[in-house]
Amino acid sequence: MQMKNNSLYDIWNQVPEDYYQKSIATSPLQRIWHGRKLSLAKELLKKLEFKNLLDVGCASGYMLSEIAKTSPGKQFFGVDIYDKAIKFAKIKYQNINFKVATARGLPFADNAFDVVICYETIEHVEDPLASLKEIRRVLKKGGTLILAMDSGNWLFRVIWFVWERTKGKVWRGSHLHPFHHNELESIVARAGFKIKRKIFSHWGMEVVFVLGR
Repeated sequence: MQMKNNSLYDIWNQVPEDYYQKSIATSPLQRIWHGRKLSLAKELLKKLEFKNLLDVGCASGYMLSEIAKTSPGKQFFGVDIYDKAIKFAKIKYQNINFKVATARGLPFADNAFDVVICYETIEHVEDPLASLKEIRRVLKKGGTLILAMDSGNWLFRVIWFVWERTKGKVWRGSHLHPFHHNELESIVARAGFKIKRKIFSHWGMEVVFVLGR
């Protein structure tokens, strides 16, 4: 997540720091959505050799912690602008390195990571192109970025419209860039990434790009 201004910070500030942990535990629909997202991520990561991994937009660390469980001996890092979520993650998952940072200002050296993942975050950042260029900077040559967000198809947009006005009220207004997947593909190319795979999941409502530097 990345904050644009004080009004956007108000959106994040109303989201509980342990939102994902609680919603996945209590909501069958959330379990289905995030469970499928996680299983596909693990499947893709199994095919990659890596020593370290960065999660950009890690929120409170739920997804990253689940990935870390299946990859012992590797180093995991997570960044998010929502300081309350990072504080929670640092306490709960002490085997992972968490930092408060924006996607446009990652506190890491050039060519630092074998793999970067960025799940359902790029639509929240103020400047997607600048954020992708910054991710490319910290990714090693030959490394892989797994980038995922909603596909922007009609089904997702209808469901999101209803969700924002019902159980998902805390997220209303948080999608700064409600991309269609073709728009995101164009931005990815402009950022200098090579598209290796483009995968649709969640009944076509989620798109996952496997990108190379």
